[in-house]
Amino acid sequence: MATGLVTAGLLVVAVLGLVLAVWRTMTRRTPADVGYASSIAWRAGRFRNVADTRAGSLPVVMREFWANRGIRRKPRHLLPVTPVRADVLNGAASQSLQVTWLGHSTTLIEIDGLRLLTDPVLSERASPLPFAGPKRFTPPALTVAQLPQIDAVLLSHDHFDHLDRDTIHALARKVGRFYTPLGVGRRLIAWGIEAARVVELDWWQEATFGPLTFAATPAQHFSGRGLRDGNSTLWASWTVLGTRERLFFSGDTGMHAGFAEIGERYGPFDLTLIECGAYNELWPDVHMQPEQSIAAHQLVRGRTMMPVHWGTFDLAMHRWDEPAERARALAAEQGVHLVQPRPGETVRPDSVLQAPWWRAFETDAAIHRSAHVTQGHPA
Repeated sequence: MATGLVTAGLLVVAVLGLVLAVWRTMTRRTPADVGYASSIAWRAGRFRNVADTRAGSLPVVMREFWANRGIRRKPRHLLPVTPVRADVLNGAASQSLQVTWLGHSTTLIEIDGLRLLTDPVLSERASPLPFAGPKRFTPPALTVAQLPQIDAVLLSHDHFDHLDRDTIHALARKVGRFYTPLGVGRRLIAWGIEAARVVELDWWQEATFGPLTFAATPAQHFSGRGLRDGNSTLWASWTVLGTRERLFFSGDTGMHAGFAEIGERYGPFDLTLIECGAYNELWPDVHMQPEQSIAAHQLVRGRTMMPVHWGTFDLAMHRWDEPAERARALAAEQGVHLVQPRPGETVRPDSVLQAPWWRAFETDAAIHRSAHVTQGHPA
């Protein structure tokens, strides 16, 4: 019993340390950088959201963390992945839009004969530390060695569950170009990526890449990887405009007015990859509840929605499968065409909704309470 108490105490200390680091990252100011002065998001020495964002006090966060310690935030067993189809890995990329979910917000996109990767995180932990921090409960569907050549990587922001240094290093020789919001590209260059292969964009800026056009579009979030660099880099969503089809990737974001403008400028979208997980009523402005995820899909004028940012890491105080259950129920109620692939599965805009595969890994009735709302912390 004493050993168990010591172990529990160490876990609590580790989690409190990580939460404190995230909290201080969200609230610390950073020195001005004149290189960003022209950005519409750069004000008073740091990047800011268009609307003011709220965060609960640290004591309240700690209290809620403790109060919700009994919620099953991980499945009972390590989740299996579906073997990625051979045609996805070999030969030419598909001309028609298709997406393979590799876990969390990492997706392999094929469109117009090109392969794109979003927010590649293939390490065991989403953390600056190899021995602590959020650990995967779903293996990556592919290792870096198994990935085909990648034409371009799209990065949404610099948090550890979206920008992983080890994955970037391992990918370096396989990637043609990296597209990032302002400031994030500088991190890649500091890690050894050639500057000529890095393109930084501000909100609403566009870049042409072969037959595609990428547009960095607004998101409502925050950034930082340490105690002194809070909001020193920009966060963004991405639109991918092909010759015949269009895709929207939300990155991490709260609900914001920019979704409607994105839909007006670039919609309709054949497929949207929308954040759906790591939400909490204590930070309602930087992560979306599932109801908001569905609304965001509708605002950008999406045809088919694929929820991401769930089912991989323990990043919130809601059940691990709650985002999938709530999104599924809401989509059915509102007539939204949803796809919920297994990790490793490939979908197209016209794919049919998959069976709720995650239910096979939980047996208690609580997983079906799709309307139940619990607490979480930002990632």
